[in-house]
Amino acid sequence: MGWSFPPSFDDKSGSVLMVADQSDIEQSLQILLSTRPGERVMLPQFGCNLDAMLFEPVTTTLLAYIKDLVETAILYYEPRISVDGININTVGIYEGLVLIEIDYTILASNSRYNMVFPYYVQEGSIN
Repeated sequence: MGWSFPPSFDDKSGSVLMVADQSDIEQSLQILLSTRPGERVMLPQFGCNLDAMLFEPVTTTLLAYIKDLVETAILYYEPRISVDGININTVGIYEGLVLIEIDYTILASNSRYNMVFPYYVQEGSIN
């Protein structure tokens, strides 16, 4: 169980809204993929350096590199899941959108889920 993200409070009781199970893991993945390494002072290696690829030309090599970055970040910083597969969907590439599709299994319950993380690329970097 953890805090909801972004942190929210109950108006009546003033307590922090909490999330658990699959919702907690999905929010943790959103945070992990949105954080640049170095942003967290006490854990400087935490994050996934997707912002570094923002202006890179979108090639097969770049897409494989993004997939590896995501998989490595999850391996090190989200021990509650096992990654079953990562797919980089480029259907919206000409609108500047790459969808990172993550299929995973929650180890505690052996339940399978998927998550789609939208990653925006610079329009002029499409080859």
